[in-house]
Amino acid sequence: MSEADGGSDRRTSPRAAVELRVEYKRLNSFFADYTRNISRGGTFIRTPKPLPVGTEFVFQLVVPGLPEPLSVLGRVQWVVQPDDSAGNDPGMGIQFRFDRQEDRAQLESTVEQLMVESLGPNLVQRLLSSSRPPES
Repeated sequence: MSEADGGSDRRTSPRAAVELRVEYKRLNSFFADYTRNISRGGTFIRTPKPLPVGTEFVFQLVVPGLPEPLSVLGRVQWVVQPDDSAGNDPGMGIQFRFDRQEDRAQLESTVEQLMVESLGPNLVQRLLSSSRPPES
């Protein structure tokens, strides 16, 4: 994978290829885009109009099976502009940010469930156990 498509050099958690609807506001405009993949630490939002690197914003993550969207604080870490995409989807790599540990735990649990549904429990268990630091 190249740096433009979120290569593994930036990832600290395994990702699942999951498409979820993402809703957010930019100035006075409302956007509804889609994630391309998601991990416990972040996601890639496919959009022709990515926000600038460093932008922090709250977005709604629409997850099938949940009664309400999850509100998530994110920070744009990198972007792929439409004219620079070279066959990759344009968009922005988002790092999740949390004010409360409970919010982190809820999102991580949801992401793990999505990964299980996408990849199966055995593969997810191997991926997650290989990405966690050894306990002291």
